[in-house]
Amino acid sequence: MNCTKPSPSSLGRQILALTGWVLLCFAAAAVGGFFMPGEWYASLNKPAWNPPGWIFGPVWTALYTLMAVAAWLVWKRGGFATQRRPLALFLVQLALNAAWTPLFFGLHRPGLAFAEMLLLWLAIAATLAAFRRVSRAAAWLLAPYLAWVSFAAVLNFTLWKLNR
Repeated sequence: MNCTKPSPSSLGRQILALTGWVLLCFAAAAVGGFFMPGEWYASLNKPAWNPPGWIFGPVWTALYTLMAVAAWLVWKRGGFATQRRPLALFLVQLALNAAWTPLFFGLHRPGLAFAEMLLLWLAIAATLAAFRRVSRAAAWLLAPYLAWVSFAAVLNFTLWKLNR
């Protein structure tokens, strides 16, 4: 068993990389800040099981944090040079994640947002599978995200159908 501590520069690089992944994930989240729910969303017919508005902030904060740690765990296994495919998939799903809010809340297009969310779901599932080959812990960290997006897709579809 190797019990040596990482060198300061290595530890510093790890902390810097983790910080970078956290900032990248929360930059995607920040896109949503430009497209708030507002009156349009308030006027929609919603199912009885629609979550209260206050739940979304804590849930997404936790999910973006888990996503960042998952990406970092994969990155630690050789960086972009070695983990190009899993990390590229991660970046694709992150871009799709950022695109949903402008489609739904900005353009008021729940049908288009639902179609985009299906692509997001597929991208998350592909990322989770790619991460699993590198780090089971990273894959497990993405599992709550996939579960939440699964729920959100059903909700998005229901909102679209109720408000056509």
